[in-house]
Amino acid sequence: MYTRQLFLDVTSLAPREKHPRIFELFDALNEKESLLIYNDHDPKPLYYQMIAERGKTFDWKYIEKGPEVWRVEIIKSIYEEGDLSIGEICSKDLRKAQVFEKYGIDFCCGGKKSIKQVCKEQNLDIEELLEALETKNGVENKINFLNFELENLIDYILTNHHEYVYQNMPTLLSLGEKVSTVHSSTHQELKRIYQLMQEANNELILHQQKEEKVLFPTLLKLQNLKSHRLNKDKFLFDTLRTPLNIMEMEHESLGEIMHEIKHLSNNYEAPKDACNSYKLLYNRLEEFENNMTIHMHLENNILFPKSLELEKSLAI
Repeated sequence: MYTRQLFLDVTSLAPREKHPRIFELFDALNEKESLLIYNDHDPKPLYYQMIAERGKTFDWKYIEKGPEVWRVEIIKSIYEEGDLSIGEICSKDLRKAQVFEKYGIDFCCGGKKSIKQVCKEQNLDIEELLEALETKNGVENKINFLNFELENLIDYILTNHHEYVYQNMPTLLSLGEKVSTVHSSTHQELKRIYQLMQEANNELILHQQKEEKVLFPTLLKLQNLKSHRLNKDKFLFDTLRTPLNIMEMEHESLGEIMHEIKHLSNNYEAPKDACNSYKLLYNRLEEFENNMTIHMHLENNILFPKSLELEKSLAI
């Protein structure tokens, strides 16, 4: 059976045109079809860009490796996303998280479920969802967190998520109290929303402190053990499974709180009579939920599995 193969002489294109043209041709391929590119240097940077933007949807095969000519065959190999877990899909391509959010699918705490399982539970059309995942819509995040070392991933979480909570939660609580005090007589749900905000704050601060003082230092010590090839029996620690399970349970509790806030606020849509502070509160709450969701995804689906693999590799 004939399998189509496209050919592109990359050297004939201007630098700014090369990668866009390659992506255009690759996207036009069907499964098992290929694109053969010809270049005058190793196109390895293209490989990493494709991994970041398209996930593991292709096979990369060198036909000729320099020193003057490089020929690479890029074969389209669509994996069965219906069998992958939600967390695995988002780990490969975080841009797809927005698609899951659009369909009301939890990709952090519910990340261990497969698409088939979620579609069955929520009565969703799996073909429609898979088609949506193949579009280019979504969060424009091209960082490949799967390639991060533990210390880099922890640093990213601390800088972009823990610090976000410390910087934003005090003003968000103040705004919530103000809006609830002024408008709860006509919008009674605001009392409950403010109460939930306080609960989320208390749980999240305690959760982050446990990570910063206990969990993260332990993970960094484990990474140091592996990096320096030290003997595990020189560092005493219990299995990570128990503390990681506790962290995931706390994530689920926080997710339930934010889910209730989202429901009470009508998906963060302020009523017609809302003042600017009221609208700002809902806008900030939505931003807060988005940050927390990514935070929990990075831990549940990337950091924690990496940590367990590291622990397993150190087992004697």
